[in-house]
Amino acid sequence: GGVPPAADLVLGAVAGCLACVLTNPLEVVKTRLQLQGELQPPGTYPRPYRGVLQAVGAVCRADGLQGLQKGLAASLLYQGLMNGVRFYCYSHAEDAGWTRYPGGTVAAGAVAGAVGAFVSSPAYLVKTHLQAQTLAAVAVGHQHNHESISKAFESIYKQHGVAGLWRGVTGAVPRVAVGSAAQLATFTSAKDWVCERQWFREGSWAAVLAGGMVSGVAVAVTMTPFDVVSTRLYNQPVDADGTGKLYRGFLDCILQISSKEGLLGLYKGIGAVYLRLGPHTVLSLFFWDELRKM
Repeated sequence: GGVPPAADLVLGAVAGCLACVLTNPLEVVKTRLQLQGELQPPGTYPRPYRGVLQAVGAVCRADGLQGLQKGLAASLLYQGLMNGVRFYCYSHAEDAGWTRYPGGTVAAGAVAGAVGAFVSSPAYLVKTHLQAQTLAAVAVGHQHNHESISKAFESIYKQHGVAGLWRGVTGAVPRVAVGSAAQLATFTSAKDWVCERQWFREGSWAAVLAGGMVSGVAVAVTMTPFDVVSTRLYNQPVDADGTGKLYRGFLDCILQISSKEGLLGLYKGIGAVYLRLGPHTVLSLFFWDELRKM
């Protein structure tokens, strides 16, 4: 209470970055799982990554322990921009009284998430490229082979201009909008449900974490298909004019994955998505709340 939107922009960015440091390894694993077997029928391709735990081991063997923090700088930039803008927009919606209307919280969360996703799209593009890069023996998806985050931005801008930095944004906006809306629609009720069963003391962070993990089921189920599409659109190779070589856009990506990989192809990496959602949600809210108090 009493925190202006401009302060929420800074606090939301810092909170998202603090949470990101702890959850980025699952983001690396999720990216690899979602790119594995791209546009190939199930059972016809090698699987260097088999589930979350085995994938963690595979990343460590190929890239060392530091491989679990691949793309961290780009992830921090993405989380800072996305969460800062998201909290800023949501704080404005609260001040304007929009969240007091029926469905206002969900709508405000979806719109705030969509705006945040658009602004931070270039950082997510580079993050995806860097996290997909690895040794040829365990490589999945297209390998862009950037030397660093700065070289990645420079290379993309030189080849495709400003528009190239926003390639894949058509997948990012619905991904964050759906995830943000589903999270806001289920998180509070899930936390209350956990407390009603007296699993944890009401108001404790254990209850908040449990609520986040319960809510995470709904969010993971609704968000993962958009997450897979977003990862594929961002990572695909492009022609000299910036046109994707694999997918023409959001709908084409969904149709191609469904027809060639089956409907379950849209749920690749759901385990990593789920395991990341609960802790990341709770850590972001925890850090944001503590920073607001300070």
